[in-house]
Amino acid sequence: MTSRARALSGLLLLPLLSGCGVFSSSQGINPAITSPQSVGPGSNVAGSLFGPQGLSVNLLGKSRANSTAGAALGVNAYLWRGALDTLSFMPLSSADPFGGVIITDWWQPPQAPDERFKATAYILGRELSAAALRLSIFRQVLKGGHWVDAAVSPETVSEIENRVLDRARTLRAESGTP
Repeated sequence: MTSRARALSGLLLLPLLSGCGVFSSSQGINPAITSPQSVGPGSNVAGSLFGPQGLSVNLLGKSRANSTAGAALGVNAYLWRGALDTLSFMPLSSADPFGGVIITDWWQPPQAPDERFKATAYILGRELSAAALRLSIFRQVLKGGHWVDAAVSPETVSEIENRVLDRARTLRAESGTP
């Protein structure tokens, strides 16, 4: 890479770095990030190169306070927690609390090693109701050394949905929220 190309790439990175908080327009380089003495117990950096908030690229010019103001949970917290608690016996593959999606990995019951199950829970709203919950259960059976999709009883899905709703209502009651 030529020196001219390096200089150009460095200039292109400056706006990104200024948005990260590495450079401050009033102080030059941020001493909290570059000073090794500032990292450790009692420091505001908490051992992270990018500070306690992690890496934040600010390309739109918004302040951190403005950018996190709308970051509240977009779904009913009791349904979310109820679904996590109810499905906790299955390994978790993915969970998005802002989108309201929980995806488990395949789980095999110990008493039936020739079948396995997977679940996806969708929390669709902020209200605590059955309409705000959609649950999909997937089942596969082992045939000839290969996993083959199989039907899931609607009663099974309904039973697990009811357990999620019961757990969510219990969590709400325990919190003292009417």
